[in-house]
Amino acid sequence: MSNVFLPVIKRSALDSAHTDEAYFELLVQPLHEELYKRNDFAFMNDLSDMQQLFLSYDYVRTQVGQGGFIQFLVNGYAPLLMNMPEWLKLIGLDDMALLIDDVLKVYVLNNDYFKKEMNVDEFGKLYEELKEFEELDQRYENLKEPTLARMVTFAKENLQKFTRIE
Repeated sequence: MSNVFLPVIKRSALDSAHTDEAYFELLVQPLHEELYKRNDFAFMNDLSDMQQLFLSYDYVRTQVGQGGFIQFLVNGYAPLLMNMPEWLKLIGLDDMALLIDDVLKVYVLNNDYFKKEMNVDEFGKLYEELKEFEELDQRYENLKEPTLARMVTFAKENLQKFTRIE
């Protein structure tokens, strides 16, 4: 655990983050920057479980917010979900953990759809063919704000797991 990547974040920046969204962004931005710099998802191994959860959840937020879980899965991010249910339960987010577990189950049952390269038309047809994702996307919409709020509360209570404060 001693070689966990802990970015430096200024105390003043944390103090001026007045929304959950802003605080969350402060914590994940340096992780994204380092990931892009290394250009290798092996970087995840240099993160604590909670940092991995936050970074993985940020991909969920971005992708699912734009095109639902289908987009998330088509873009190849399914491996980011594997440990999320366990980590979410650790911080009291049982409903989101159950949702992610359900997404993984539907993904496994429909894995053939996500294995192949596809054009825009084929991608669009997935929304017609995989209707079960509509309910999962709706559940995500209902859970995203309380999930973010709980994650930020956890981070504030355990800041040493996320950053070195300057």
